[in-house]
Amino acid sequence: MNLSTKNDRTTTLPNLGLVCITSSDKVRYRTVTRKRLLSLTPDEQAKVLRELYADNLQRLNSAIAFCVANNIKLYRITSALFPFADDTLGEDILTEFTEELGKIGDRAQQLNIRIVIHPDQFVVLSSDKPEVIENSIKILNTHARILDLLSLPRSPWTVMEIHGGKSDRAERLINVITNLPETIRSRIALENDEYAYSASEIFDICRAANIPMVFDAHHHLIHEKLDSYDHPSIAEMLAKAQTTWPKPEWQLVHISNGKESFNDPHHSDLITVMPDAYKSAPWIEIEAKLKEQAIEKLRQEWLPLVISH
Repeated sequence: MNLSTKNDRTTTLPNLGLVCITSSDKVRYRTVTRKRLLSLTPDEQAKVLRELYADNLQRLNSAIAFCVANNIKLYRITSALFPFADDTLGEDILTEFTEELGKIGDRAQQLNIRIVIHPDQFVVLSSDKPEVIENSIKILNTHARILDLLSLPRSPWTVMEIHGGKSDRAERLINVITNLPETIRSRIALENDEYAYSASEIFDICRAANIPMVFDAHHHLIHEKLDSYDHPSIAEMLAKAQTTWPKPEWQLVHISNGKESFNDPHHSDLITVMPDAYKSAPWIEIEAKLKEQAIEKLRQEWLPLVISH
């Protein structure tokens, strides 16, 4: 994908990332509902989770192989990779797979596959309720442990991306982030969203908390009620967000298109419109329903424009 091995932004193409699964059945993961798990005896619960974790480990291996085969250098693992890993039973069973996890993580690094994660919507570090914040940190601790077991770096290279959560709580958000355990804080980043926190607000919070900002152009467009991805504020926020990363070449951004209309928050199947400013973005997560098909379309139609840029 790169035109040069140098860290020269004018000679390097953006890396387009796969989010969790493929539109085909090539990359898929198993899960189990809480209702079903709790209907089983403790021994049966352990058996179900042990088999599920083993299977999902192999599926993660297959996902890495898929990325290699398709020259995809960025992969967002699913936050549901190991269901109930934040419970005592799941924690203990996950420990049994320490060696296998380490091998998979080492393999990803040797193959130059960057792995990131986007924890689910239950992570709200700005909540007014202490118990919600406590549970959010518990979830993040579990993800951090999984990344540690995968032997992945404690740095924004292996970033955990979350939203700001409850609006108008910047001070609380900064305070909570500042006091997070090192395993989380060393990897965490904030993403602007459509409604609660604008890109400018998230930028200010990230600067104050000294963590990276993941810029999402479509969220920015919706929040600011813009009618074009080439509005000057998109290039401005992209540049500002880059200053929050310890290494500019690590900057990660998101792109999606509206499904029914330009400003629709629901994701379209493919990406048909890209911000011109994204030609200089080093890492782009492609948030489209048709996943690998969207990546291939951008390679055929958009990346040639980047080369000629």
